[in-house]
Amino acid sequence: MSMFLDSAKVTVKAGRGGDGMVAFRREKYVPNGGPWGGDGGRGGSVIFKVDEGLRTLMDFRYNRIFKAKSGEKGMTKGMHGHGASDLIVSIPPGTTVKDAKTGKVIADLVEQGQEKIVAHGGRGGRGNIRFATPRNPAPEIAENGEPGEERELLLELKILADVGIVGFPSVGKSTLLSVITAAKPKIGAYHFTTIVPNIGMVRTKSGESFAVADLPGLIEGASQGLGLGIQFLRHIERTRVIWHMIDMAATEERDPFEDYLAINKELESYNLRLMERPQLIIANKMDMPEAEENLAVFREKLDQLYDEFDEKPQIFPISGISQSGLNPLLDATADLLDHTEDFLLYTEEDMEDEVYYGFDDQAPEFIISRDDDATWVLSGDKLEKLFVMTNFERDESIMKFSRQLRGMGVDEALRERGAKDGDLVRIGNFEFEFVD
Repeated sequence: MSMFLDSAKVTVKAGRGGDGMVAFRREKYVPNGGPWGGDGGRGGSVIFKVDEGLRTLMDFRYNRIFKAKSGEKGMTKGMHGHGASDLIVSIPPGTTVKDAKTGKVIADLVEQGQEKIVAHGGRGGRGNIRFATPRNPAPEIAENGEPGEERELLLELKILADVGIVGFPSVGKSTLLSVITAAKPKIGAYHFTTIVPNIGMVRTKSGESFAVADLPGLIEGASQGLGLGIQFLRHIERTRVIWHMIDMAATEERDPFEDYLAINKELESYNLRLMERPQLIIANKMDMPEAEENLAVFREKLDQLYDEFDEKPQIFPISGISQSGLNPLLDATADLLDHTEDFLLYTEEDMEDEVYYGFDDQAPEFIISRDDDATWVLSGDKLEKLFVMTNFERDESIMKFSRQLRGMGVDEALRERGAKDGDLVRIGNFEFEFVD
């Protein structure tokens, strides 16, 4: 089984805030002790952090749920509960984090140590010391902790390489990588020998260096899911230069120029912006018979294709086996990289707006619907959060929640919808009677 994994779906859940405490000060020489219950601690957040020691998402194959700890409950003497530690999840550089429901990009993490909070911990509930007033100096009210944020995320790894090698299977991509770098890719005389991306560092004679990625061979229809290439086309997106390798000897009796057009079509179909990247054409297997004649025909057709353009891709005749023609290719690539900026992977439309973990002022405070059993159902983020943070073991807390509902206009809205005295009203799994 391959140990390379470049996509995963995970669930992250931040910790719940600790509950506030109801307590009273009872000391011999303090006759009017008053409330003394402290606040709960904040729940831990889930944070993704880049670790350059990781190369794949293999750690997420079996461990798909990440849950931070909850905060401690408030304590007596007005002491706060301890906040929970954040859960740090290590990910490899080049990982894109997306919301599984919306598809929006939450973060694109590429640098060592870069962090992103992907689920915020809930705040601790307030203790009864917070609710003391001149009218109610000894309140028996405390809040439950706020629930932590929970969401499903998609992780996509796009390896960090300056140059990506594309081409049909068995054109010599892995052989070239093994010659110019210390990488040891599997090489075989059959299609799809390469089933995972391989990466290596190149150092030119002038001392410049860059990273090269060899990807599984593409075939026609790869952008629609044929062959292995569709699984790894995403890795081309981070590269700044594309090496387009052609079997100029036509050892499999394919036309080199048709191969060139077919691969470009697949790149364009997968992501039109891939065509913005500069390409260098590598005419491989030039030590084979008929390669020179095929190269001459290829140049003629390429000239016709780019007749209306000021520039056309450079062609570098090489032989991976005999290691000839490599230095001009490497020097030209290093020079091109010096003048090529990074390409923007995501537009503003792709990115998720900065999340404010709290109430949305634009969202309705509550929604009223009716179930099949004629029960009125109340929902809405703000209302449900108030409900979860209410301690229903205390009569004063229940009365406070009732006042909050009335202040939000829930009672009036239910009357307008036709609710009558004695009708059942449900919030989550909690039911109560409507009193007109």
